[in-house]
Amino acid sequence: MKDQRHQGNVYGLFNDSFPPIMDGVTLAVQNYAHWLQQKGRTPVVVTPWNPESNEYPYEVKRYFSLPIWNRSPYRYGYPKLDPFIWHRLRKTPFSLVHAHCPFSSGRLAVYVKKHRNIPLIATFHSKYRQDLEHSFQKTPWMVGIIMKRILNFFNACDEVWIPQAQVEETVREYGYKGKLTVVENGNDFASLAGDDVKTLKAEARRNLGYKDDELVLLFVGQHIWEKGLDVILETLERIKDKVKFRMNFIGTGYAYGEIRDRLRTSGLDNRAMMHGLIREREKLADYYAASDLFLFPSLYDNAPLVVREAAAMGTPSILVEGSTAAEVVRDGENGFLVNREAESFGNLIHMLSEDRETLDRVARGARTSLVRSWEDVVEEVDQRYKEILERHEYGRK
Repeated sequence: MKDQRHQGNVYGLFNDSFPPIMDGVTLAVQNYAHWLQQKGRTPVVVTPWNPESNEYPYEVKRYFSLPIWNRSPYRYGYPKLDPFIWHRLRKTPFSLVHAHCPFSSGRLAVYVKKHRNIPLIATFHSKYRQDLEHSFQKTPWMVGIIMKRILNFFNACDEVWIPQAQVEETVREYGYKGKLTVVENGNDFASLAGDDVKTLKAEARRNLGYKDDELVLLFVGQHIWEKGLDVILETLERIKDKVKFRMNFIGTGYAYGEIRDRLRTSGLDNRAMMHGLIREREKLADYYAASDLFLFPSLYDNAPLVVREAAAMGTPSILVEGSTAAEVVRDGENGFLVNREAESFGNLIHMLSEDRETLDRVARGARTSLVRSWEDVVEEVDQRYKEILERHEYGRK
């Protein structure tokens, strides 16, 4: 009976990025929308307008935006310049809204919460201060002003979720004192490999033309220096005469051109390929599966989906010991942890290139412990939504 009561609920999913922009938060919102719809709910995505917008089986409400000059292909939404979005939101019978970003979409979510007197949830996905410090290098005084707005946004929410426990340190650093709930992210590659990961990886390597004696390395994500890409480049320069490797960079960002130029200068452009953004998930899965190691020397990320995606395809990651991203990784069991230095990354890669037994064992550990399907995650989310709505309804009586 309870499930029938919630069958027609309209859930608003608010985020500043959505396809064709692809990142971890976009994937989270896409999978929330997909699996909520599969469960008979009515998801409505609210996001800035993009000239390459696609069609979806659920409603996507877009509002006026302009490109962010130093963070292509991202766009910043300006709802105050779009009189239509406010009317459209007022007409939508939202039951609950969930904001995945504290900026323009988050402000719209707060508006809906107040207008309809409904619960607002926010998920803290990113280390926003670092993004702001890069964007406002010439006007650093703006960072403090915007960080105060971000804190005000989270304080306006009924619940704040974090994707893993260690993210609490960052949220508290930003000044948020309220309750936090851990709700993990999922993985849309979880069921792709089935049980025969070894065969899947061998086929992917053949499809992409890699030889058995080549160690295939991978990075997927925004091409921004905050991700530690300088560490990866220096690592490749250190091991180029020691290890027979192939490296793939997948993604885009402001550092793309500088990375390409450095690979050429270092004589690595014939061994390290830059593929740009790969939107086809099946094609991206092939690169994950064909790889032996996923390199992720980032201190910037909270709970990176890419590490779990790599694990689903039998590819363990090398992360920085003590980083937030490394919280779920046990060194030598389901991944590898080293210092954030090219020497440490290079020494480990060199050792693993000669120790396939350890590589295979840790790959199995990663797939066993780090992979959870989005279907399973959204089942939990749907139940949490129901409980939040029931508490809210009870509180109004």
